[in-house]
Formats: sequence, structure tokens, C-alpha cells
Amino acid sequence: MDHSLAALAALCAATPLAGGLLPGLLLAGLAGSAIHCVPMCGPFVLGQVADRMARVPAVRLCELQRVGGGLLLPYHVGRITTYAGLGALTAAIGSALSRLPWLGRLSGLLLLVAALLFLCQALRRLVPALHALLPDASAAPHGFVRLIAGLTGRLDRSTPLSGLLLGLALGFLPCGFLYAALTAASASGGPATGALAMVAFGLGTVPSLVAVGIAGQAAGRRWQRGAAAVAPAVMLLNAVLLTVLALRGIA
Repeated sequence: MDHSLAALAALCAATPLAGGLLPGLLLAGLAGSAIHCVPMCGPFVLGQVADRMARVPAVRLCELQRVGGGLLLPYHVGRITTYAGLGALTAAIGSALSRLPWLGRLSGLLLLVAALLFLCQALRRLVPALHALLPDASAAPHGFVRLIAGLTGRLDRSTPLSGLLLGLALGFLPCGFLYAALTAASASGGPATGALAMVAFGLGTVPSLVAVGIAGQAAGRRWQRGAAAVAPAVMLLNAVLLTVLALRGIA
């Protein structure tokens, strides 16, 4: 364990961007998931929980069963695995391109783009009049959602393996919020730090979906209202953090 922690610390120290990027994306996932992930992934979470609870005999139903069924750990492991893979891929591409003579400052430019995306999400919440002018990160294309639903519709959602497969598939569900995180991860310096950045982001998205899984959509809405109040501030903070990191990389 000590060797693992030392390796992680060395990895973050080797890439200065990661030191600020990891906590920034963790907070972004934590605050933004309630207003982005709950509407998009909440139905998939509730469907899995309902299937699991339907398989439990009435005599065995208890609070522990309900909490355990709502955690959906294989599903979240699947999602975060896909996020980590995408983060590693985009970071590898970004790192390779930044070595080209005419793209030496690409990492800084990517961070500025990510900062702009987070800023847009904050302004959509703070200034409703700008909704029509700024991109929305709270909804995935209906066609893609139907495609994922069709591909996973035959899975037995009550089993851990099906939960893992569903999480792996839904990790590709497109949304602007995910694009902002991936853009930031692509400037992290390499595949390992890109994967770590997206793991941090994915871990931040877990609490809101666990709340929905354990206590239902009503509790998810309560979490959503609370998180919506602080989400714009967190998005603005991330925009500032990414801008500072970008300017440091460009200078």
C-alpha cells in the first residue's frame, strides 16, 4: 500500500497540472453530477435497483438489502473504467500533438477550452437569459440514449456482471459536462494522469447517483436542488483553476 501511495504521489509531482486538475475535476463531478448525471443516468440506476429488489424474496427485504441494492458498485466501476480509458486516450493524443513544433502550447489551449466549457455551464445557471446562446450539458442526444437502451435492454440488470456492462456502455453517453472533463484531462500530460483525472471526475459523480439508487428519484431531486445551488460556484472555480493552469502552460 505504501509503495502504491508513493507511486501516485510521484506521478502527480511529475506532472504539475495533475496536482490542481485532480481535485478540480473531483469537485466538478461532485457538484455537477446532480444537475447533469441524475437526469441522464437516473432512470438506468432506478431500473437496476427495481430489478434487483424484485428478485429478493419478501421475507428477506430489509434496510440493508435496500442500501446494498442501491449502491450498484459494479455499475459505477464500469462507468469509471470507461471514463479512465477515455481520459488515457485523449491525454495520449494531446501529449503526442503537443510535441509537434507548431503545437507546443496545445495543453494550455486545451485547458482554456475546458475552462470555457465549465464557464458556459456556470453562466447557464446564473444567467437564464443566456440559455439559448450557450451549449447545454444536461441532456444526451435522444437517438444515442435509445441506442444504448436497445443494446442493454436484454441484460439481466439484477446481476453484477450486467451492471458492470451497463456502466461500461453508459460511460460513452455523450454530454457537454463529460466533454469539459475530457478536454481538461487531455491536457494532463500523459495517459496515466489523464486516466487519474477522469477517475477523480467519475468518483465525484457517484454520490448523487447512489442517493438516487438508495432513496429513489425523490431523494435525488432533493440532492439535485441542494447541489444546484452550489454547482455554479464550483463550475466558476474550476474555470478559474483551469485558466490559471493554462496560462502557466502557455507562458
